[in-house]
Amino acid sequence: MATDSIAISKNAKATSFGQGAVVVLGRLLFALIFVMAGANHFNKQTIGYAASQGVPLASIAVPLSGMLAILGGLSILLGYRAKLMAWLIVLFLIPVTLMMHKFWTVTDPMMQIQMVMFMKNVSMLGSALLISYFGAGPFSLDARHSR
Repeated sequence: MATDSIAISKNAKATSFGQGAVVVLGRLLFALIFVMAGANHFNKQTIGYAASQGVPLASIAVPLSGMLAILGGLSILLGYRAKLMAWLIVLFLIPVTLMMHKFWTVTDPMMQIQMVMFMKNVSMLGSALLISYFGAGPFSLDARHSR
């Protein structure tokens, strides 16, 4: 086993600057989609599309989900209360994935696009679950606060 490797465990600590930088990059890449896409939750087209997909109270639910996405993304990016916000993103992703990306109900060519979007959300769901368990990692406000 290499001397600079770390085990993946709940209490794992990065042993080098490079490893910590990889975790920060991972948080950035994960958070980016929530911060950028969250802003679209405030426009009429997104609200209208959600309503057409059967989202109840879309004019309220969609902007609220946009706020959740932006706050959750920023929280995870900065590593502030990342475990809690990751759980909120899980709660956001489950209904969004099931209601907005119903690939099994559409016909070609949209079926392929919706299936890709569905699987993208499933992978983000997996990432959020990992963050909810392991936390933000090094170079985060959570790590700084726990010292």
